[in-house]
Amino acid sequence: MKKILTAVLLFVTYCTAAQRNRLSEDHENFFRFGAKGGVNVNKITGQSYKSGYNYNYQVGGFVQFNFSRRFGIQPEVNFVQTSSEFSNYPNDIYDDLFRDGSQKKSTLNYLEVPVFLNVNLGPSKRIKLQVGPSYGGLLKQTTDSLKSNGNIYKNAEWSAIGGLWIQLPLINLGARYKLGLTDINAVDDCQTWKSQAIQVFVGVTF
Repeated sequence: MKKILTAVLLFVTYCTAAQRNRLSEDHENFFRFGAKGGVNVNKITGQSYKSGYNYNYQVGGFVQFNFSRRFGIQPEVNFVQTSSEFSNYPNDIYDDLFRDGSQKKSTLNYLEVPVFLNVNLGPSKRIKLQVGPSYGGLLKQTTDSLKSNGNIYKNAEWSAIGGLWIQLPLINLGARYKLGLTDINAVDDCQTWKSQAIQVFVGVTF
């Protein structure tokens, strides 16, 4: 009988410890912060642009406010570089913007501030669905072969972003799709230029 009671006691102790460990692993701290970096695969849509994507980079930091096991808010501040290349279509109405040089590329540096709603998927806190708006302030624009030094892009844009965030104990990684909502054409109203991007990143969370 003593052996049976001892075995039952050990089994109960083991189950209790395992349950506590599982709850500890799934516990969501109210406040967390971290940094991340990765690639920004972008393009600008419009009649004047080539259709392919361009590879650039992004770096930034974030904070998390986890209000429950299911929902939280994640503001970020990111430095994001995008680029584009104009087409060589001979009847392009914007030919008069450029000199005769063959380089017609633009590089845009943004300071982006997205705010995400985090939704934990499934019973674990590890995988989060992220959706939210993003405001991007244009820090610098450089366009090759311009005839003048004027700006051809607007100084700010709004975007909608959605994606998945995988939160490991220290490392975070994820992927997002960004859809530009603002017409960034500052030349005229003849064409609409909007940005699109696929963002893939990895970082650390404290």
